[in-house]
Parts: sequence; C-alpha cells; structure tokens
Amino acid sequence: MPVVTVTLNPAIDQTLSVPGFAAGRVNRVAASRCDAGGKGVNVASSLADLGVETIATGFLGAANAGLFETFFSRKGIADRFVRIAGSTRVGIKIVDGDQTTDVNFPGLTPAGEDVDELFERIAALAAPGRWFVLAGSVPAGVPDDIYARLIDSIHGGGGRVVLDTSGRPLREALAASPEVMKPNVEELGEMTGRALDTHGAVRAAGESLLERGVRRVVVSMGGDGALFVEGGQALLARPPKVAVRSTVGAGDAMVGGIVYGLIHDLPLADLARRATAGGAYAVTRVGSGIEDLGEYERLAAEVEIETLNER
Repeated sequence: MPVVTVTLNPAIDQTLSVPGFAAGRVNRVAASRCDAGGKGVNVASSLADLGVETIATGFLGAANAGLFETFFSRKGIADRFVRIAGSTRVGIKIVDGDQTTDVNFPGLTPAGEDVDELFERIAALAAPGRWFVLAGSVPAGVPDDIYARLIDSIHGGGGRVVLDTSGRPLREALAASPEVMKPNVEELGEMTGRALDTHGAVRAAGESLLERGVRRVVVSMGGDGALFVEGGQALLARPPKVAVRSTVGAGDAMVGGIVYGLIHDLPLADLARRATAGGAYAVTRVGSGIEDLGEYERLAAEVEIETLNER
C-alpha cells in the first residue's frame, strides 16, 4: 500500500554555495542549484529511492509547478497536490563549509475551497493500515489546528500518521494522537516546557508524549544522534562520522527511514539504524533522496545503538 506524504507549505530550495559567507558584506556564489523541496516532498524522495511506492499531496502553486512535476515524474512519485493560485515560495539555503543559513519565505495562502479539496483528497486516500506523513510548516492564513483535523480524518479512514512539524501546529496536533512524532530536541523542549540537557531528560519528555496517546517518539539531536522511545523501550542511535556538506533535509531523510521501518515491521533497533543512516547520508549531499543505496547501507551498518536503562 503506497505511503502518502502531505506538504502544506512546499518550497523550491535554491542552494547557494558561498565560501566565507558573512553578513554585511559582498558575498560571491561559487555554485547554485534549485530543487523541489518541502519536508513532505523530501520524505517522498527518500522513500521512492528506497523502493517504497509513494503518493505526494498538499498545496502547490500553479504558476511554477513544472519543477515539481518533473521531479515527481523522475522519481516515480504519484502527484496528488492541489494546485492553488500563485507561485510556490523559494527558500534560500546558503552553504559555507558545514554551515547552512536558511532564508525562508512564508509561502502562499490557500483559499478555503483549496483546503476543502485537500481534505477530500486525503479522506479518499485514507485506508486501514496506510501510513501518512504530515510534515512541515503551516501556510499563513491556515488555522494552526489543521494537522489535528487531518489526523482525525486519516484516523477516521483507518490510516496511521507520522507527524513532523513544530510550534503551535505541533502542540495542537498532539490532542489527535498521531502514532509517531519526530520533534527535534529543541521542539520537544518547547512543547513540554522542560530543560532537555541529558538523555534521561529527553527520554522523560518523550515518554510524556506517550502518556498522551502517541505510540512512538523519535527525537533528533543533530550530530549527537536520535532517541527512539516507545512503550517499555528507549534506544539512543549514534550516527557514524561523516563530512557534512549541507544539513538541509537531514530530518526528512530520517523520517523516510522511520516510515521504511514501520511498513516493513522492523524491530526498533533496526528501524533506528535505517532512520539515523538516512540523516547521516543526507548531510553529505545537497538535494533530497537516497540515490546511492550502497552508501546508505554502509552507514546503516555503522550506526551505534545503545539501550538506555530505566531512569
């Protein structure tokens, strides 16, 4: 059964390589590229490369949809995006060595009928056991509870949800009990109001979400790895050392690995290896996807898994 990814606020990622980038002075671009992006689009890209049939939906500006359409066709991703008036935003990514500076625009505001059309499409796709990935920011003018309402609709059709967002939409969505949540450590700390300065504190914060109906929480911690928490288990996954080229899309590649593990019923440790390897692979490249499967498998084999003892 195909996985469905939902991207409410996609972007064309314009990545600029600017050695020695500094604010307040003239900077010279050494290289530039444009990629179809947005968190759910990036997740779909990784899943397609891993051999998972994928449907992508959300809102897409009709005026510049061509880049996305070419990308979906090349990757074999089924395009179910709702076209809306205007142009999809462009996000600027300035890469200097292993540092990335993001300049993100707010994006288009879908009309009420556009939102209704998206809900109709998602309700039609919802099916028992089907996984949905809801990922990214909420466009301006769209209520913060849209993810919560989408989760309710998906659950009404028997579907299951992986959620990756932040801020108020994340807090609102918690009441709808998505099966899996993937906050980063800063987002989790903001949501729970806790100082997360130890692995034990991160675990406790993750378990507080389990108490509210979430079945699995994955907390990404950048180069320190990720903590995977579900009922009775907590694993710390440490990625192998890699040369960082760009951090854009690393969390999305991790979500792709999580979903791959879910649909293949992998044990938590194996799922953690796949997810962590996805993030490690992504930072070594510019653009989304996992096109070198041999390198991905090598990284997965090098992920270190530690079982955390009871607190």
